[in-house]
Amino acid sequence: MRLVELIKNNVVHFKYYRKGHLYYSIGYEKENFIFPVPIDDIGDATFLEKDKAMMFMRYIKKAQKEGTFVCNA
Repeated sequence: MRLVELIKNNVVHFKYYRKGHLYYSIGYEKENFIFPVPIDDIGDATFLEKDKAMMFMRYIKKAQKEGTFVCNA
């Protein structure tokens, strides 16, 4: 899947926190995927329950590269 197609007009949803990471999900072609957002990389940003996927592009790209962008069946 191409990153641009995934995030265009899409949203992410906060799922849970575990061991220094916020976990968000995103839907794409009838499947849900989950990816981590490291707390130590947040700084003073505000992370919402639901937000534009575009705002998470860097975390999604990193998760795809590291193999932590996984299907949440």
